[in-house]
Amino acid sequence: SAPKPTKPCPGQITPTITSEKTYKVTKVIDGDTIEIEGGQKVRYIGINTPELDSKEQISLCYAQRAFEKNKELVGGKEIRLEKDVSETDKYKRLLRYVYVDNLFINDYLIRNGFAQIATFPPDVKYQKQFLEAQEQAKNNNLGLWNSSTCLK
Repeated sequence: SAPKPTKPCPGQITPTITSEKTYKVTKVIDGDTIEIEGGQKVRYIGINTPELDSKEQISLCYAQRAFEKNKELVGGKEIRLEKDVSETDKYKRLLRYVYVDNLFINDYLIRNGFAQIATFPPDVKYQKQFLEAQEQAKNNNLGLWNSSTCLK
C-alpha cells in the first residue's frame, strides 16, 4: 500500500489530535482562533474575544489587544491541543483547549482580561475554572474589565 502522508491535507479534519502531539501554529487569525500546520483552523473552547472587524472603536481596540497577545503566546510555536466533547464547530474549525508548554492559553487569555468566558454545552470541562479566571480579571480591572484600557 502507498505510504500515508505525514501531514493532513488542508481542511482535513484530524480526529487523532491529542494533548501528547504538538502542532505548529502557522497563523494567528484573531484572539481566539488560529491555524495549524496542514491548514486546519482551531477555535479555542470556552472563550470569546472581540472581533477584529468591529465597527466600534473601543471593541476594535480590545480585539487588537487580544489578537496581539494571542500572537505573542502562540504565533509560530508548537502547541498541544486538548479536545472536550465536540470535534468541530459549524465552520469546521477544531474546537480545542490550547497549551504552549505548561501554559493553558484559554485560561491565560481570560485570567488576564483579553477574553471572556463563553461556554457552550457539551464543551464545559473547564467552565468553573474559566469563571474563576474571569472573576479574577474583573476584580483586578484587567483588559476588557478596565474601561481605561482602550480610551484615547
